[in-house]
Amino acid sequence: MKKMFKFLGVGIAALFLALLVFFYFNTRDRHPGYSVDLNIKNETPGIILVGFAAVKITPEIHDRWVDVNHDAQYSPEDGDTYEDLNGNGKFDPIWIAGFDSKRAANGVHDDLWARTIVIDDGKTRISITSLDAIGFMHDDVVDVRKLLSANSGITYSVISATHTHEAPDLLGLWGSSYLKSGVNPEYMAFFKKQTALSIDLAASNLKKATLKFAYNANDALPLVADTRMPEVYDQGLRMIEAISVETGETLGTLVAWANHPETVWSDNLEITSDFAHFLREGMEKGVYNGDSLIIAGKGGVSVYFNGAIGGLMTTHPSMEVKDHFSGEIFKEPTFAKAKAQGNYLAYLALQALDSSAHVEDKAPISLAAKTITLSFQNPYYRLGALLGVLDRGMNGWMKIRSEIAAFSIGPAHFVTIPGEIYPEMVNGGEESPDGNDFNLAKSEVPGIRQQMQGKYNFIIGLANDEIGYILPKSQWDEKAPFTYGEKEAPYGEVNSLGPETGPTIQREVNQLLRKLYH
Repeated sequence: MKKMFKFLGVGIAALFLALLVFFYFNTRDRHPGYSVDLNIKNETPGIILVGFAAVKITPEIHDRWVDVNHDAQYSPEDGDTYEDLNGNGKFDPIWIAGFDSKRAANGVHDDLWARTIVIDDGKTRISITSLDAIGFMHDDVVDVRKLLSANSGITYSVISATHTHEAPDLLGLWGSSYLKSGVNPEYMAFFKKQTALSIDLAASNLKKATLKFAYNANDALPLVADTRMPEVYDQGLRMIEAISVETGETLGTLVAWANHPETVWSDNLEITSDFAHFLREGMEKGVYNGDSLIIAGKGGVSVYFNGAIGGLMTTHPSMEVKDHFSGEIFKEPTFAKAKAQGNYLAYLALQALDSSAHVEDKAPISLAAKTITLSFQNPYYRLGALLGVLDRGMNGWMKIRSEIAAFSIGPAHFVTIPGEIYPEMVNGGEESPDGNDFNLAKSEVPGIRQQMQGKYNFIIGLANDEIGYILPKSQWDEKAPFTYGEKEAPYGEVNSLGPETGPTIQREVNQLLRKLYH
């Protein structure tokens, strides 16, 4: 009997040790010692070089499947079947990120892209990349940076995600179950190589350019809803157009607007960049009503960046979208609805660039960027990291490395945010509703954009990381009684690192802006 208990004890100890090794391996620091600390000042306008590139990151869909009960979830136990197109005897899914797990892709509606703009003032060279992805974590951003060619000469790279809910899972949260990662390792490796290629190509395409800046404050507001109180938006469209000095042709455009690209919604099983596809196509080729050209496109490469989309900013199925050219009104989530949305966004952006743009022949670049450490407080995220579902390295016990940046390109000033920040933290309008979990008064710190000193102030969300929602601590609400008289806890906290994330990001960004401006 003693021998049996001894063997049992040894077995339990061995299992415990194996679990510790397993947990340690899953949460190990992927880039030990990695850190960014940049502070570059330049007030002397110089000749601007600009380069663009667009590289496909579309996955290959190996197998198709039949959704017997039309629940948009691949479940063989419900009778769902698949067609083994590559003949390897197994189902090879590409799991779509966003909404529910088990959503296996069944085709491609439009290509996904890694689109990059590189800007150089002779002293500093910044690359800004937009990925058609749900998000791209900081460890993976560093992997891409390490793949860049030395010839690219990049001083600092910003790699952001459009946050489309119709692209492959790159975070691990949308696999065949909550306990299995949805990341396809082969696709992730391809994705990183293509992203690095986009940056290298844009750097190799540098040409002398004139920059045009434009802004439309409110006309895009009917295309987005705020699904959580308080009702605060980041509805403005901000644009940059780069024009070749030598040829007068447009090299490319940058358009920034804040909304979840999820207009086609959760039953869609086709890979797509959602409204961003139609927005970029309109910017490049023009906006049409049937065969009639409404406004000419700019040509070149169009790049779309997302902004402050927490709260959350979305085009919900309950929300109507009007086709401003045909007059047709769309409510149900369809590609026609996303097209009407993207076309109107492109029309507003093109119109602003044609009628009210500010032109700069020379523009200095100033840059401040730094590594920050954030607390991994969310228990579900912690469990996901320990189990390896969430492939996230840690640089301390439940601490993660992330990054923020602030930079200026002439009159355009940028702040990068490593997640989905609530607009009230950017534009003001934070509240302290009855029922908030910490009984806090609202923060008196001005919104981030209110502290920026540019004429055109861009917020790039999901930049160099995806940490989830970033909300004011005074609005944190997991426990009853719930704020605004709601019967259930609001959405947002469940996909946040924790209540200290908002205050930490706000404090760090404010310090970085002071460094940029002083």
